Order: sequence, then C-alpha cells, then structure tokens
Amino acid sequence: MSKITVGVLALQGAFYEHVQLLKKATADLAPEAGSPASQWEVIEVRTPQELERCDALVLPGGESTTMSLVAARSNILEPLRDFVKVHRKPAWGTCAGLILLAESANRTKKGGQDLIGGLDVRVNRNHFGRQAESFQAPLDLPFLGAAGQSDPFPAVFIRAPVVEKILPHQKGVQVDELQKDDTVVAPAKSPEGHAAQDAMADDVEVLATLPGRAAKLASEGRNIDADRETGDIIAVQQGNVFGTSFHPELTNDARIHAWWLRQVQSSLHRRREIEQN
Repeated sequence: MSKITVGVLALQGAFYEHVQLLKKATADLAPEAGSPASQWEVIEVRTPQELERCDALVLPGGESTTMSLVAARSNILEPLRDFVKVHRKPAWGTCAGLILLAESANRTKKGGQDLIGGLDVRVNRNHFGRQAESFQAPLDLPFLGAAGQSDPFPAVFIRAPVVEKILPHQKGVQVDELQKDDTVVAPAKSPEGHAAQDAMADDVEVLATLPGRAAKLASEGRNIDADRETGDIIAVQQGNVFGTSFHPELTNDARIHAWWLRQVQSSLHRRREIEQN
C-alpha cells in the first residue's frame, strides 16, 4: 500500500502533542495491520502546499478564533474548506478543532470567527467556563470498546465546547442558524466527484456524551467517575468528519488516534476503489 500522509494543522495550539500521539499510534497499528509504521507520514501543516500533500488532517485544540485568523492570513482557510467539504478527505477536530469543523457556533460575535464546517452541528463555545474550571473525566467510549479496548479513556476538558444541537443535513448554508444572535455559520461548499460524494453522510452520529452530573462538577476541578446519565454531546462523526470536545492529545493514551487512523485507512481504500471504477 502506498504511503499515507496525515497532517496536523500547526498554526496554533496543541499540534505538537497530536504529532507525537499519531506517531505512537502508527507504531501500535503496525503489528495488527501487518504493515510497517513507515507506511505513514505525519507532517505539520502551515501552508496550502503542505495541506495538498495530506490524505487526512487533524485540527488541534487551542484558540479557534486565533486559528481561523491565522489561517485566513496564511491563505489556507479556503483550502481547508475545500479539503473538508469539497474533496471530503478525513478530518478530525479536537476542542477548538471541533468548533472550526462545525457548521454553526454560538457565543460568537458575527465576523469574529470563521468556520470551516463539515459537521451539521451547532457548538456551544467554552461550555464549561474558564480555563480554571478545566477537569478530567474517565469515559466509556463505545467506539473504542468495539475494538476490544474497554478501559475508560482519560478525557481532558479545557475551556471545552459541546455539541449543543444536531442540525438537519442540508445542501448549502444552515439558513436557520443565520437568524440567531451571537452565532456564526460556515459558508457553503459542494463536494466534487464520486469519491467525495461517497465520503459524505446525511446524519451526524453521536459517539460519546458526558454525563450531566459531570458538567455540574466541572467548576470544582474534580476527577469525575462518569456514569450512564444522558449528558452533553462530546464526540460526533458525520461521514469523513470526526470531532471531540476533549483533548486526547494531552494524554499518553493513543487509542483514539489509532481508531481514527483505521478510519482513515478504510476511507482511502474506498476512495481508491471508487476512483478505479
């Protein structure tokens, strides 16, 4: 199999930590996949030329407003939108990255935040409050358990957003969201080609929630024993786009990175089959 290049957007935030865990995950995947870790290339992405090399992309945690401003000034904002929404290549956003990949974000002044889009959700920025109110919660993540890895994941939340609402899937801009105060909406982009169409999904799948009780205890800075209560949506997937409210990159646990790389492999395999037919 040809080399797979995974980029990490390196404009601001915890991009270095993602790079390190991705490298760890590729080493962990090598024995089970029967292919060497050298099949993978992990690069930092700051320019459109570097983005063009990528088969998949991680958007890290950090300051989403700063990232979008730097992306615009670096002339990479539109290429990022094309990557996610036109070419429909695999993309994963953590915390600030989730905000950027949402079609709508509230608690934001109009004109103060550019979004990339790709996930038909509205996110609530800084849902858990200030950085001093950050916390960690061991979570049961069913999508990891399906791979036989059932130990709780140490989810780190720092000024984290949550998915406030799953939006109806529609072509173009989320028009209803435009009418809401303090809300910004991603511009429209249409996928091109059969492979991009195949990578789309009509529905957003909720992959993980944080129990409501945990949200109430966040301001106490406590480690929380998460239970099965219905709570805030903190991980979603829609076709080629994956988003988490928390920071897997700020742990030593590479299971989510390895799980996502498997998704990337599957996506590239399907894409190449479609392009060959």
